[in-house]
Amino acid sequence: MHSPEPLVIAESVALIRSLEDNIASALLGKPEVIRLAVVALVSEGHLLIEDAPGVGKTSLAKALAQSLNAKFVRLQFTPDMLPSDILGSSVFLPNRGEFEFRRGPIFTQVLLADEINRTSPRTQSALLEAMMERQVSVEGVTYPLDRPFFVLATQNPYEFEGTYPLPENQLDRFTLCLEIGYPDRTHELQALLNHRHGEPVDRLRPVLTVEQLFQIQAAARDVRVDPAINDYLLNIVEATRRHQELLLGVSTRGALTFARTVRSLALAEGRDYAVPDDVKRLAAPVLAHRVQPAGLIREGQRKRAQAVIRQIVGEIPPPL
Repeated sequence: MHSPEPLVIAESVALIRSLEDNIASALLGKPEVIRLAVVALVSEGHLLIEDAPGVGKTSLAKALAQSLNAKFVRLQFTPDMLPSDILGSSVFLPNRGEFEFRRGPIFTQVLLADEINRTSPRTQSALLEAMMERQVSVEGVTYPLDRPFFVLATQNPYEFEGTYPLPENQLDRFTLCLEIGYPDRTHELQALLNHRHGEPVDRLRPVLTVEQLFQIQAAARDVRVDPAINDYLLNIVEATRRHQELLLGVSTRGALTFARTVRSLALAEGRDYAVPDDVKRLAAPVLAHRVQPAGLIREGQRKRAQAVIRQIVGEIPPPL
């Protein structure tokens, strides 16, 4: 692996700043949430935003999507949705005597899956192949998806009526899981003023082309990671598999994703090398949704998982 040239680093960081500033004009007072959302995009992964209603989940997703000059589809998930509503289906054409495949909304570059946990596990599974392999298979035929292919999903963890928990294999395909939280009073007051003339997110314009995104992603892949930091990262991953409060630890896919996000965060911070603090900062948002705490109580499990991850990070010494 070679280090990216200083000019490439500078250009990539400038593009990332422009993207973050554009999103921040629609989501006030959440620089860390925006930074990590951009890290998910740069890591060539997918993002799950989980929080209470009305705190800006959809606004963040739409702002990120509209800031990128790419094909964008918003899909509202509902209990009666079928896999064909996402993937598409074959339609018989009588005048030609044959079937024709009509592509579904998944054939886009940025897919906003709003309230993803309101649809059944069968329909949720329609996204698995697309999120991992950037392709979909329908009736024995495989169709490649355009790149980039980025899924932004939102869900409300506090509504249980009419919702379906995302299965572990679905959660494992999301690069990061973020919470937005309530804004402070100053930014909430500013939001009141900004919304007098409509939704600020609807006025956003693209600031990043697909080609520029590819440039940033290539620069992130070349960020240097010292062997000691890789060991540190794997020590945290392995500790999740042995922890007595966790029934399910982090998978190998999760470890690979963790490493990708560490490189992307380093680039977003303006560096061509990773540091231990990158690993610490990303551990909870990258790993907590991939582990399963012991016990059958659904409510509060994510909070418990985050606490366990932070405990593990606090107990494992970082490289000097």
